[in-house]
Amino acid sequence: MGLDTYIVDLARELIVVVLVVSGPIMGVGLIVGVSVSLFQALTSVQEQTLSMVPKMLAVMGATLLILAPALQYLGNYTAGVLNKLTDFGLQ
Repeated sequence: MGLDTYIVDLARELIVVVLVVSGPIMGVGLIVGVSVSLFQALTSVQEQTLSMVPKMLAVMGATLLILAPALQYLGNYTAGVLNKLTDFGLQ
């Protein structure tokens, strides 16, 4: 297996890790944002803080809930990358 194949595999794994770690947080932000926007459109309430505060709280809550599994996942990925350094000829 050539060096370019290893690099492509690492890049692909990195993209998957980023999507797995950030996906749920972004999804929560999207759902809360759409819900608040729909509420504002239906009630004609155009308060700026009403759109920001619920999203911030939801994203912070989702981040706290996913923090431990995300750190474990990132730790496993980092250990795998460091183990592959010998394949690149680095020691």
